Amino acid sequence: MTSTNHSSTVITGIGELTTVDPDHRVLQDAAVAIEDGRIAWIGPTRRAPAADVRWDAGGRAVLPGWVDSHTHLVFAGDRGAEFEARMAGESYSAGGIGVTMAATRAADDAELARLLAARVAEARAGGTTFLETKTGYGLSVDEEVRHARLASEAADVVTFLGAHLVPPGAEADEYLDQVCGPMLQAVKDHVQWADVFCERGAFDEDASRRVLLACREAGLGLRVHGNQLGPGPGVRLAVELGAASVDHVNHLEDADVEALAGSSTVATCLPACDLSTRQPLAPGRRLLDAGAEIALASNCNPGTSYTTAMGFCVATAVLQMKLSLHEAVRAATMGGAQALRVAEEVGSVELGKRADLQVLDAPAAIHLAYRPGMPLTHTVFKDGRPDA
Repeated sequence: MTSTNHSSTVITGIGELTTVDPDHRVLQDAAVAIEDGRIAWIGPTRRAPAADVRWDAGGRAVLPGWVDSHTHLVFAGDRGAEFEARMAGESYSAGGIGVTMAATRAADDAELARLLAARVAEARAGGTTFLETKTGYGLSVDEEVRHARLASEAADVVTFLGAHLVPPGAEADEYLDQVCGPMLQAVKDHVQWADVFCERGAFDEDASRRVLLACREAGLGLRVHGNQLGPGPGVRLAVELGAASVDHVNHLEDADVEALAGSSTVATCLPACDLSTRQPLAPGRRLLDAGAEIALASNCNPGTSYTTAMGFCVATAVLQMKLSLHEAVRAATMGGAQALRVAEEVGSVELGKRADLQVLDAPAAIHLAYRPGMPLTHTVFKDGRPDA
């Protein structure tokens, strides 16, 4: 482990290393060697190789960086009053998206870029090293393109969500024609994925299928918002079309669980959103017991989950969704990586993968749930480089 261009680092003195590898290894007094941003060696500290930089973790816990596979970060405005009303007993529906749409359309590029950069930085400070975000607050050709372009400059992957809601004053069939035609063609070079809000108050099964098929034909991977507000066709549609993930999954019938367990579609649970909307928590325990793959994500957005705190999502999964710590950490790392189809690159501490790591200011990862809500992120490594 030597280099003339200072490209190697060894992290020593790791009190507990949670690898999230296929063997579920949790190593004590460990070290990790990094070469050119990739993990090159894992083993005990006493056998750590030489490197250009030696970084002492001081007995702290290390685990993979969070992979947040579902966010809506391109927005302006504030919906605190809506949240307050909901906490006072008003029900949640999809219509509040229109409020954010108006504020976001009114913000210029510089303002949206500033807001987006601040949210990405906030997520990174909390241990997130790989981040997806969506369009969906533009809902016109020009605005969706603008938001996709800005998002592509800040996030790791971007999802086209023109089918978030029919904008106020628009006719549903005409708007659907736009989403599946000129809007899709205009944004496709800036995005990797497409999504649809398959839910009452948004898009029904037929409309959702039309959007997804058009986006697949355009070369985009598929995702689905589904089964959030009640039982519905979202899970069934996602599995039928081979979507990488179906997200929310609060209201599942036995057939939905069976379909997910027999497919490669990841069920993404969004516990911060469930708490904010007072929906039943997604049945992560039931899904895992059935053999389905699950992810945890923040769903950061201005109306129903205004947080990037993946550690909070992990704590909630352990404390309220009945996941073990290992299951929750895996869902927030490897689960998210599988939902984004990047598991060969990120999501675990394994040889050859990107050195995307987080160091906790705690001796063991269980402190994420043992000390819920505490700012435990000490240092974040992205591509082998520690944040300043």
